[in-house]
Amino acid sequence: MIYHDPQILEKANAWLQDNFDSQTQEQIKELIAHNPDGLEDSFYKNLEFGTGGMRGVMGPGTNRINKYTLGKNTQGLAQYLKKQFPQQQLKVAIAYDCRHNSDTLAQIVADVFSANGIQVYLFSALRPTPELSYAVKHLGCHCGIVLTASHNPPEYNGYKVYWQDGGQLVPPQDKEIISIINSLDFSEILFQSNPELIQLIDTALDNAFINDSVSNVSFNTTAAVKENLSIVFTSLHGTSITIVPEALKRADFTDVHIVEEQALPDGNFPTVSSPNPEEPAALKMALDLGEKVKADIVIGTDPDCDRLGIAVRGDDGKLQLLNGNQTMILMTEYLLERFRESETTYNAPFVGSTIVSTPMMEQLATSYNVECKTGLTGFKWIAKMIKDHPEQHFIGGGEESFGYMVGDFVRDKDAVTATLLACTIAAEAKANKLTLFEKLKTLYVKHGFYKEILIALVKKGKKGAEEIKQTMIDLRANPMESIDGSTVTVIEDYLTSTRKNVISGNSTVMNIPQSNVLIYYLENGSKVAARPSGTEPKIKFYLSVNQALTSVADYDSISAILEQRINGIKSALGV
Repeated sequence: MIYHDPQILEKANAWLQDNFDSQTQEQIKELIAHNPDGLEDSFYKNLEFGTGGMRGVMGPGTNRINKYTLGKNTQGLAQYLKKQFPQQQLKVAIAYDCRHNSDTLAQIVADVFSANGIQVYLFSALRPTPELSYAVKHLGCHCGIVLTASHNPPEYNGYKVYWQDGGQLVPPQDKEIISIINSLDFSEILFQSNPELIQLIDTALDNAFINDSVSNVSFNTTAAVKENLSIVFTSLHGTSITIVPEALKRADFTDVHIVEEQALPDGNFPTVSSPNPEEPAALKMALDLGEKVKADIVIGTDPDCDRLGIAVRGDDGKLQLLNGNQTMILMTEYLLERFRESETTYNAPFVGSTIVSTPMMEQLATSYNVECKTGLTGFKWIAKMIKDHPEQHFIGGGEESFGYMVGDFVRDKDAVTATLLACTIAAEAKANKLTLFEKLKTLYVKHGFYKEILIALVKKGKKGAEEIKQTMIDLRANPMESIDGSTVTVIEDYLTSTRKNVISGNSTVMNIPQSNVLIYYLENGSKVAARPSGTEPKIKFYLSVNQALTSVADYDSISAILEQRINGIKSALGV
């Protein structure tokens, strides 16, 4: 006899009522009869908003992405909008990616908004996530939704909410909306569409977005210099194929080779085990094509086109992948240099980064007398920096997870504009007989050689979530005094907003929103951060080490020393 947790079974039985369609009811009955573990995972909690919105496996249940969980989100959001903007004709924009059911779910979300009397601008086909952020501002919408699960596995989908400024929701707004959502019953969702309030958008908005993307990274680089750069591009079966090739063309990059086997949008992502440009295997086909055509740069974007992975020629002449921190440094340095050369005067300029990204961003900004604001993980916090400081000029910002944002015309990480920027930097470097890798090494000489690595441990399901929770509890209850022989000097706990100087014993309060993150700073300048992922069943460890680099010639020897230090930290952490 199959045993079911009574609370889980009660939640599941509620989905066998007439409010739910027959297909959903049959799926629930199948879980009850044959799959108790699957039933538990489908109902043991409600899906929550994380660093990148709400993501989850598709299927029936409160812990799944389906028409009812997203319908309830949308109904709650509609009621919140009416409360926040009384007597206004509300407008929302909706986009979706290549994932299974994204188009269907986007239509359901549009139906619910329209049923609540809200004007909907729905993209006619899949589009990059940054274009949705752009559309919210461009069309004067009150909010926006994109149906995407970024680079998660094929069984996932997700729901990201953007506000009037084009940035994602941040506290306390998200909690206010979640409170309304949680107070609703599924029977209160208005699914009956009002087609008169749904307007399809496509080419006109595409043109505006592409033109603004091109102009935003136009730094008087000549067409001849750009045409001399050989580029390989892959969309990894995602949305970027709809925009990036045309954007490159309008920006005068003509020598572009597309990985055709990965150009067709496909939610199964058939040519990769994971469509994540952070993982080297995802770019193998692009790298192979790059070697074949002797490309100067290889670029791959994730399915919703907000992250990008880059490979450039290394010292041995072969294509070498850059990590997200390295890409961010190259892009930021270029923008800061162009900013310094500009004849326009800007008030209080700044760049943005995150607490788990490379500390080199701070060093770089300081060298240009520009402020570096550091926020929590997730681009919604960089967008919030811009919103909270309208008196300051935002130059650009990034995070270690392969995301970058150029200027503020889009308020989210944007692989369209970042692709154009990367190619511009590479083209100018080539014109000066340099590769981006060589350019990066010169920055290490100027600002210190910083080397980072991310370790992500997958812990699936309810059991995995409990293991992740316990790991963080243990790290707090038994803080490490030294790591790989180097004394811990400072511990930052973002859950309690405290920064403790371990040497003196003094603690100070950090003026930053709470988040489940721990950061250890070591006597030798190393940095170790731990945090559960906000979008995947993972716990992540971010390791950063650094040392002075006196000359480019010493790169290999210092790199080996830093690699040894990273391995020592990994061993000490048991990861």
